[in-house]
Amino acid sequence: MDHFAYREGALHAEAVPLAAIAEAVGTPCYCYSTATISRHYRVIADAFAGRDSLIAYSVKANGNLAVIATLAKLGAGADVVSEGEIRRALAAGVAPDKIVFSGVGKTREEMAYALSSGVLHFNVESEPELAALSEVASSLSAKALVALRVNPDVDAGSHDKISTGRRHDKFGIAIEQAPALYARAAALPGLEVDGVDVHIGSQLTDLEPFRRAFGRAIELVKGLRSDGHAIRRLDLGGGLGIPYTEEAPPSPAAYAEMVFALTEGLDCRIVLEPGRVIVGNAGVLLARVIYVKEAEARRFVIVDAAMNDLVRPAMYAARHAIATVAEPAPGAVFEAADVVGPICESGDTFATQVALPALAAGDLIAFRSAGAYGAVMASTYNGRLLVPEVLIDGDRWAEVRPRMEYETLLAMDRLPEWLRETVAS
Repeated sequence: MDHFAYREGALHAEAVPLAAIAEAVGTPCYCYSTATISRHYRVIADAFAGRDSLIAYSVKANGNLAVIATLAKLGAGADVVSEGEIRRALAAGVAPDKIVFSGVGKTREEMAYALSSGVLHFNVESEPELAALSEVASSLSAKALVALRVNPDVDAGSHDKISTGRRHDKFGIAIEQAPALYARAAALPGLEVDGVDVHIGSQLTDLEPFRRAFGRAIELVKGLRSDGHAIRRLDLGGGLGIPYTEEAPPSPAAYAEMVFALTEGLDCRIVLEPGRVIVGNAGVLLARVIYVKEAEARRFVIVDAAMNDLVRPAMYAARHAIATVAEPAPGAVFEAADVVGPICESGDTFATQVALPALAAGDLIAFRSAGAYGAVMASTYNGRLLVPEVLIDGDRWAEVRPRMEYETLLAMDRLPEWLRETVAS
């Protein structure tokens, strides 16, 4: 469920007409619904109510400070994968002791910053990382709480580029090697190993891969306890999918029921790292039609958004439902069209042969379910400005990331001294 709907013939985000935002902020722009973000968080929180658990929002899904602050206000922690994301979480009001530091390539500098900031714990993904964290923590006379991320060799069944739990993926430690590495970790200074972490991928629409992966992780917990390790925390990652078009993922309640059944009697704190399932359906990307091009074999709707603004279709062959901001009239004729952006690549295509009502230059459309992995992955490719972001709350809204200006874009570069005179002349 989301809070984007037609009212009096116009698509609204909560009580705000999207056309009014487009008029004030320009297009393309992202719009997020506070009510949707809040509802999705509460559905997960309610599903795990009464259990010792931490919901650590996955910042990589949408790192806007206003989005993180909205969730922090509701009680969420944060799952982060870089110093920049730690800084974002802290700036948005997430308590340090609710921050989980994940990621396969943490640097020593990032480890030191995390320790000095008081983050809750580290999910460690390799033996070299474990040794580096021990050295950094010892040098700071600090103690790092650690879970090792294990790779259970389970195929999530999602897109190859967002599957992370197979034997050949770069993430985690082969589950068969985990007991030996836990023994080594227990002997290293500066570390307190108290958890097991598993995460097999993103946009899962079936519980069975979760069930297999979690079952293997739970057996590992039992084995590690038999070896004398005090395992008190089980981090199950994220990955629950959302409906983009025709997908029918399981509900958070069904997911929680599965977790409860698997972990009954385990006496572990459960850590969850949801991202997409909270913010994915809470955002749309607004775009305006530039031209409608009638080609020999295709009708192209060329819009002012592009793959630099929303890269998921080009990177993952992802599909986003497309809605016109003006509600189609009853009986409107829908015709097939390719919806494309202005970037000089054929990959700058949002949808192929999708049924749309008649469109003309100046009309507004909205790419649905764009709240996750949208603006956070945007770039300035083709010299395009970073897309602005807007947060809606009832009948009020605010621009929570202004559109970049060309002066700012150019100021990001520096000319070497030997070229300055040439350019000046």
